[in-house]
Amino acid sequence: MAARTGRGLLLTCLWYIREVDPATLLLTGLTRDGVYLVEGGEVVAEVEHNFRFNYSPLDVLRRATEVGATERTLPREWKDWFTRTAMPPVRVPEFNMSSVSLGR
Repeated sequence: MAARTGRGLLLTCLWYIREVDPATLLLTGLTRDGVYLVEGGEVVAEVEHNFRFNYSPLDVLRRATEVGATERTLPREWKDWFTRTAMPPVRVPEFNMSSVSLGR
């Protein structure tokens, strides 16, 4: 999927996902030590900052244009409560990061 990306961000870790509005399923969260710049189909750099986002997962799925094969992954925030997690890679064009998180 990254090989077919002209310019974008590759997010490999999300952290601190919290509910903002249960009526609209709006969530807020941060990226965490896993943000990379993709240019010309190749990962060219690690991005120095993390980002905050505010989205409903329904909106993310509605806007998704590509979904890859599900892979086993490790949840970062839930420690031993959820040790078996799986998630496919998802391409979401025009995903808006609402702000830069200066802490690392």
